[in-house]
Order: sequence, then structure tokens, then C-alpha cells
Amino acid sequence: MKVLLVNGSPHEYGCTYTALREISNVLKKEDVGSDFFWIGNKPISGCIACKTCVENKKCIFDDRVNEFLNISKEFDGFVFGSPVHFASASGAITSFLDRVFYTDLCAGLKSFYLKPAAAIISARRAGTTAAFDQLNKYFGIMQMPIITSQYWNMVHGANPDDVVKDLEGLQTMRTLARNMAWFLRCKEAGIKAGIKFPDQEEFVATNFIR
Repeated sequence: MKVLLVNGSPHEYGCTYTALREISNVLKKEDVGSDFFWIGNKPISGCIACKTCVENKKCIFDDRVNEFLNISKEFDGFVFGSPVHFASASGAITSFLDRVFYTDLCAGLKSFYLKPAAAIISARRAGTTAAFDQLNKYFGIMQMPIITSQYWNMVHGANPDDVVKDLEGLQTMRTLARNMAWFLRCKEAGIKAGIKFPDQEEFVATNFIR
């Protein structure tokens, strides 16, 4: 079992990484592997709805989005981390996730179907719950079970040293990691016991304007 920890901060080793590292350390103790994926600090285009991905099975912009999609099937769970920018997730990770999940849906890749996911948020002070809600909506539409913790998944601090002092925040990350490991083991046990994935109906798109 392996979890991909996605760092949506422009700083590779900043506050968001510090929280993800705490998760990684606990996953290791729980015998669950983990890798880090930094989306980088180069501009990431938003989705332009060209639908090229329907035929090409990848995004028309060949950047970190396609790199992520190329490895996503190798992982059993995901944690997406973002700093707070103006009371919301970073623009970079928003554009990144828009294109990742749109490509997956349009191309029929199903790289994320029923794989557990969690969002973690870092902030100096406020805006965490708004950003947390924003990221969780991605998982809901992708049929990804959302992993929770003892509190909303957030840490506070203006720099990594501050985050290390946020004892409750780091404890929340550790609890999240244990919950992720537990869910993955339960899913694995269910599959081994012969429990099948749910039946899926053909998608029906209904417009509200008639």
C-alpha cells in the first residue's frame, strides 16, 4: 500500500511540506509507503475545456499535471496539501486539480475511483476551513472516500518552525495518517474477502434549463 503526498505550495520545504512530512512519518510506522509530489513553482495553466484529453488520454498542456496522471494509478491513497491564499487554496493547486480530475473524467482513466483522499491546509492564521471545504469538493465528485481526523486537517504557522510548535495541528496530521492506514487495510481486507466494488450505472447528464 502506498500514499502520494501532494504539496501544492510554491515552497517545496515550507509549512505545507512540514505537515505532509508528519503524515509520512506515521504512515511509515503503520507499514504504509508514501512518496512526495511537489507541483512546483512554475505557472500552471487552468483548464481551457478543449476536451483534447478525451482522445489523447492526457492534458494538452504537458506539464506536472500529466506527470502526476502518469503515476497516479500506482498509489492507493492521496493527501493533497495547500497553503491558504486569500482564504482559499492556492491558485496553483486549484488549476492543477481542475485539470487532473477533468482529464481523468473525460479520458475515462479511473485512476482515483474509490481511492481514499484527504486535504490538509496550512495557514498563518485564517482561511483554513474555506480552503479545506474547497479541496474536499474535488474528492466528492471523484467518488473518493474522504479521510478525516480528530479536527479539521490544518496546521498554523508563518514558517516551518512555527508549524512544529503547533502541537495540536501536528497531532491532527498523525491521527489523519493512522486513519488513512486503517482505511487502506480495511479496503484491502474487503477485496481479499471477495467484496466487489459497487455496480455503476451509465452516467446521465441532466440540464436544469429546459
